Amino acid sequence: MLVGGAGRPDSFRAVLITVEGIDGAGKTTLVAALAGALRARGRDVEVLREPGGVELSERLRALVKDPGLTVGARAEALVYAAARAQLVEERLRPLLAGGRWVLLDRFVDSSLAYQGAARGLGVEAVRALNAFATGGLRPDRTLLLRVEPRVGLARVGGRGGQEDRIEREREAFWLACARAYDALAAAEPERWVVIDAAQPPERVLEEALAQLDAA
Repeated sequence: MLVGGAGRPDSFRAVLITVEGIDGAGKTTLVAALAGALRARGRDVEVLREPGGVELSERLRALVKDPGLTVGARAEALVYAAARAQLVEERLRPLLAGGRWVLLDRFVDSSLAYQGAARGLGVEAVRALNAFATGGLRPDRTLLLRVEPRVGLARVGGRGGQEDRIEREREAFWLACARAYDALAAAEPERWVVIDAAQPPERVLEEALAQLDAA
């Protein structure tokens, strides 16, 4: 089991849990709730997001999401990979080396779905780029919040404020992302857990905890 009390034999094992899904799936909500639940169980959990988590990566995040900028597909993939490389070097690897649990909002699989599939760059090409960026670092468990694109888009639209450059994409883009996520999860069922994100947030949290308990 991944999740347990602080006295369990696996208490000092480093674990990387990633949360994936299209925009509007509820990733940020789940990450915050899951972190609280794990901490209540005695886990020392570090929460990070992508792109971001360290100064360079946060600056790159602002650039790549800026709706006023034109960013080509290849440049977009490279910027995300650069932000990821810095996060891995500066925070992720040191945390994991210290035996910490890390809960990460997005990781390599986002680039495989968004740039590899939806942007048409090719999943394997983007996978190779990110293997270089991360030094081959892989999650122990990935939670996929699955939601229909129209539901995700409605949630994003309901947030208010200006949409970022990615959020402005049309429904066909999100359909391609969603299909890519399904394919990725089907190819590695031992790592991925698929959760129906149309459920209420509290039910999504319950299911995520149950799946981690069973791992």
